Amino acid sequence: MHQIDLFRMHPIEVQWEVFEELIQAAKLTEYGKGYGMKDVKSYEDFRRNVPLSDYETMKPFIGRAMRGEQDLLWPGETKWFAKSSGTTSTRSKLIPVTKESLEDCHYKGGKDLLGLYYHNHPNRKLYNGKHLIVGGSAQVNPNPLMADSYSGDLSAIIVKNLPWWAEIRRTPAKEIALLSEWETKIEKMALSTMKEDVYILAGVPSWTMVLANRILEISGADNLKEVWPNLELFMHGGVSFEPYREQFHKLIPYDGMNYVETYNASEGFFGIQDEVNSDEMLLMLDYGIFFEFIPMSEYDGIDSKKVLPISEVEMDTNYAVVISTNGGLWRYLLGDTIRFTSTSPFRFKITGRTKSYINTFGEELIVENAERAVSVACSRTNAQIRDYTVAPVYMENKEKGAHEWLIGFEQYPDDMERFTRVLDETLRELNSDYDAKRYNDLILDHPKIHMIAPDIFDLWLKNKGKLGGQHKVPRLMNNREIVEQILQLS
Repeated sequence: MHQIDLFRMHPIEVQWEVFEELIQAAKLTEYGKGYGMKDVKSYEDFRRNVPLSDYETMKPFIGRAMRGEQDLLWPGETKWFAKSSGTTSTRSKLIPVTKESLEDCHYKGGKDLLGLYYHNHPNRKLYNGKHLIVGGSAQVNPNPLMADSYSGDLSAIIVKNLPWWAEIRRTPAKEIALLSEWETKIEKMALSTMKEDVYILAGVPSWTMVLANRILEISGADNLKEVWPNLELFMHGGVSFEPYREQFHKLIPYDGMNYVETYNASEGFFGIQDEVNSDEMLLMLDYGIFFEFIPMSEYDGIDSKKVLPISEVEMDTNYAVVISTNGGLWRYLLGDTIRFTSTSPFRFKITGRTKSYINTFGEELIVENAERAVSVACSRTNAQIRDYTVAPVYMENKEKGAHEWLIGFEQYPDDMERFTRVLDETLRELNSDYDAKRYNDLILDHPKIHMIAPDIFDLWLKNKGKLGGQHKVPRLMNNREIVEQILQLS
């Protein structure tokens, strides 16, 4: 807590310390030498010498690192490569994971998460029981080009290398946790964990719910507290929790249940909810990651001109996140967007993806708007959803444009017309651009909603080879490619 308080109270100074440490490391690498990092004495030098990057610009260096070349992006040899969930791309991305990024970022995030929980909830005894981690389809694949090197989901790399203090209470067994076939894995996880004394659940909400429902089916219990009487914490991330909140309250009808959000990606561990009953996360500033931000109003990918350090960000502005890390990513466009809710300390909300939004008609609809609207519509019509995706319906001839929603309901609304109306009205309240395009139905017509069986989304993911805890259906798309693929399966 002392370390966390230090960067909460002195965020700018801590970030500059991280910056200087990264520059010192970069001087020893081919990438650093190529972009004159030995001459970097200030942030202005860094911004002038080192260009913005994305996966395509980093890919040649990552490929060479996988072939065993050293000192490319980070000093020494990089042996682990985390397979990205590929939310905005059908191609797999392999993100380098160094010893420093694993220990000083990902594992440090886990320790800080527990530290914050004990600080907010004194005298708890989480280590009296088991911690059920619902990881991804997480089999590691040996790298044939280099000895003792492998790739896989980040969760697999983490589980394979867990420190003893985490491994002694983790469940299920490694041979189950590392299974790649998701349906088999769910069944084995359910059977092997339902008799354990589980205190903590951790995972993506949608897949954790699938596991929970299967455990209730097998056990005949009405809720998870009947299965695990000591369950008290769900650590979640990956997607917004808002559409799933009511469903988890039904799965775990217990006032003492606590929910903590995290922001942990293949590229790094970025945020933890540090306050009880909050919907904001604290930006973790001492994990070997130097942050920069691009206002989305001026975003142009790696050609973006306006890039700000944390000292220059403002509240209530949508920013694309840029990271330089102890994993060897330099001025890397993460692909996520956030909005700061506080700058003392730096707390934020995830608002979506740089490529996961709809702006076909100038409506600038972002994931944050969609998640909130879905949550309100579900609450007012007693509905529950598993998954959804949205795409534009293009204007043709005299037809207006619209948004087509494919929604997998776990529990159907008691009034579908009201669900649609509340969804639309909430979007109009949240987003003035959407509201302007909906005015008198001049440009955008009412949302078009298709009810899809939830397992159709799972089938689509399976067909893409992405069925598992770290993978998810993109929420908002500017084209109809994914929507058409899902419709063909339904």
